[in-house]
Amino acid sequence: MRRTEAGDVPRTGRAGEPPEPDTAPGAPGDSAFLALERELSVFLRRARASSGELAREVHPDLEPAAYGLLVRLAEAGEQRATALAAYFGVGKATMSRQLRALEELGIVTRRPDPADGRASLVTLTEEGAGRFAAVRRARRERYARKLRSWDRAEIAELARLLHRLNGLSGAED
Repeated sequence: MRRTEAGDVPRTGRAGEPPEPDTAPGAPGDSAFLALERELSVFLRRARASSGELAREVHPDLEPAAYGLLVRLAEAGEQRATALAAYFGVGKATMSRQLRALEELGIVTRRPDPADGRASLVTLTEEGAGRFAAVRRARRERYARKLRSWDRAEIAELARLLHRLNGLSGAED
């Protein structure tokens, strides 16, 4: 985002609209927060569309929300459905439905948890892991192309800030 000489975020409205008013920092009309809201809205809209495309690349019948589950399972490994539900902030019923669909597609499998026979552990199948890895590799290549003009420090800073923002999700709603 371009900054003025004073380091403030410029006050700009959408095309044809007057600049947004400056108010006290953090107040509802604060131009920095309005700009953040606008940019996050665009980012999230594009991310949803991208997740749908990525999910279909893994399997034509895969729901867009399931792609994130595959990311988590690939990175964290085998885990309980309740841990996945807690991680994503969804209910057990929602997670169960999503996992059942992934199981039917042959992308994940469940096995009894040796620590608690009433629970099960979820993991990617060999086919699911292979499909996911291929799609993830292609996605990273797209990121590399889109961000090739960025300095690596900028990319690392963006990742750090997004990680920080994600850590706040739900904390103070």
